[in-house]
Amino acid sequence: MTAGFDVATALSGGVPTPVHAWDFVHRFTDEWVGAPLHDQDGFTEAELDDVESHLGFELPLVLRQGYALFGRRDDLTRRQDPLVPPPCLNVDDGLDGLLVFRRENQDCARWGIRLDQIEQADPPVWVESDRGWIPFLDRMSLAWVELVLSETLLSPGPHYDACELPEALLPRLHDRYAPVPLPDHPMWAGADNSPLRWYSAPGLLIRRDGDLDLAWLHARGRTAHDLRTIRADLPTAWGN
Repeated sequence: MTAGFDVATALSGGVPTPVHAWDFVHRFTDEWVGAPLHDQDGFTEAELDDVESHLGFELPLVLRQGYALFGRRDDLTRRQDPLVPPPCLNVDDGLDGLLVFRRENQDCARWGIRLDQIEQADPPVWVESDRGWIPFLDRMSLAWVELVLSETLLSPGPHYDACELPEALLPRLHDRYAPVPLPDHPMWAGADNSPLRWYSAPGLLIRRDGDLDLAWLHARGRTAHDLRTIRADLPTAWGN
């Protein structure tokens, strides 16, 4: 295996608190992205105060902290299914009201926080699916980690590829890649909302979308060599 930052190792203890989420994002931007966070990467307290004044309620603490830490970093938040800029935050009528903070790139799905849970510091997150709004992750701090991983994984460029997952390759996937200790969370597309699962090795990141009858793999290497390693480990008809 190649050397480099390993997401599964970095998250070996899970994300039990928001502090663990912020620590992971700092390490990930330093060691994987190679562009550490800076003060100007987030929205200011004054900007977020103005948003709360416009909405008429306070943002959940962990949502606000994420915006303040890296909300302007498009490379971490706005590659595929973008984070909504704070001035554009809005309330959807679903489930008696949800604050929508993220949208699928063709507006086919949205992620939000229920207004009856908005006063929680680290509230559950819901996602819009073919079956309506369903639970996504039980804490916003987990959703921040998932957002950063997904937006990085699915960034355009030569270090990304995707394929269908033949059942015969599943043992190789499990043998060569460690599961990332994030809870299963549902795909927004598809009536069964099959779970998303993450795997990694040093310099290598994979997301498995769905169960075997409809599973896809999305893969990213930190370098072109890393991506070639993934293709060699899992030989199949990769898209690129």
